[in-house]
Amino acid sequence: MNEDIRIHTWPCSYYLTAERRWISGKLSLTPVSVRFTADKSGELLASFPLTSISEIKKESSNFIFSSLTILEKENTKHWFSSLQPNRNVVFNILEHFWREQLFASDGAGSQACSSTQTSKGKELTGLLAGSQKRLEDTAKVLEHQGEQFDNIMKGLNKIESEMDVADRLLSELESPAWWPFGGKQLKGPIEVKPKEAPSVSVSGNKDGVIMCIPVIITERTDSNVKPGKLTLLASGLEINDSSSQLLHRFDKKDVDDVKVHTPYEISIRQRFIGKPDISYRLLSAKMPETIPILEMQFSKKIQFMEDALGFVGARKSQREDSVGTSIWQAATGLIGSMVQSGSAPSSSRGAGAGQQAQVQMQEPVVSDSEAQELKQILRKLKGLALETETELERQDESLDVITSSVDRATMNIGKQNRRMKRLT
Repeated sequence: MNEDIRIHTWPCSYYLTAERRWISGKLSLTPVSVRFTADKSGELLASFPLTSISEIKKESSNFIFSSLTILEKENTKHWFSSLQPNRNVVFNILEHFWREQLFASDGAGSQACSSTQTSKGKELTGLLAGSQKRLEDTAKVLEHQGEQFDNIMKGLNKIESEMDVADRLLSELESPAWWPFGGKQLKGPIEVKPKEAPSVSVSGNKDGVIMCIPVIITERTDSNVKPGKLTLLASGLEINDSSSQLLHRFDKKDVDDVKVHTPYEISIRQRFIGKPDISYRLLSAKMPETIPILEMQFSKKIQFMEDALGFVGARKSQREDSVGTSIWQAATGLIGSMVQSGSAPSSSRGAGAGQQAQVQMQEPVVSDSEAQELKQILRKLKGLALETETELERQDESLDVITSSVDRATMNIGKQNRRMKRLT
């Protein structure tokens, strides 16, 4: 449950208004609530949902202690002081999750807070819509990957044409009649032209934005955090501050490891030899939506830490069991139930109380409008799946062409290097 996940815990003091004294303990943040637990007694002295907060402020108490105050909608004010590592860190993280909770219309936190039960049809529609979104994200990644393959093929074609020119020039240089005159003049183009090939494939690369989420950025130490945003691109990652200034860009090939500490916190690192590594720790209320895409992009480099393993297991089992089985079986059963509903009167005439109860249970599963919506989503899913399959087949063919072109280019470069060494 989201209520059991602790995103962060900070040592601090809480002002108990009834006793007019400060009590040391720990302030905990979950995806849906804020809690304070006393150290000595272990008693839960304060607990309230994020949705009940109306204001979070930095203030000073009567004793000029720097404090953090949280005001609830019922005008109940909570005072926290002696926050570790410092007040700014706690304020930025609490404010981020509070605002995301307010803005989220159907996020994980709002779902956990809502006590109303949705109908089976709405549940099925929500699950299918989530599957459709994931498939659309995958299709975007495949599309940009296909563009990169096309650019690579253009670059390889350019290299092959340049190699043909180099072969002709080398043939002229190897001719005894031209050797004394053209040697020095024609060596320049041979050295310069191979350098043009890499720039062709790089310049054609286009960055496709897959997702952009607000994050709390920690660099090197936990005492210095700042708000910003994380942008997932088809070619890598970008981290920007709150004023949209680029802090760092990770190309996909430069990322050495991605660690998932909790469902809401990750760290990204790029290693170097002879100088410090570049590492960022990112916290976000929308990180659970981003982790599946990161897992797809960095499947061999991503690592789930102990606190995130439970989340991964639950997500995978839900995706495989609920999405992979329940959705399609329910969708198939949906058609069956619609057919049965047409013949229900004739079959129920001689039916007993058990069959009537079964019909009554089947009738409220979905409404006609929900059934139509489910059909539309299923059609879109089928179309996306077919398009994805076609794109994958095309990219497989492109990879075969690229592999053979690289082999030919390697052979030609080696052969022409040997020819140039004989000429010097």
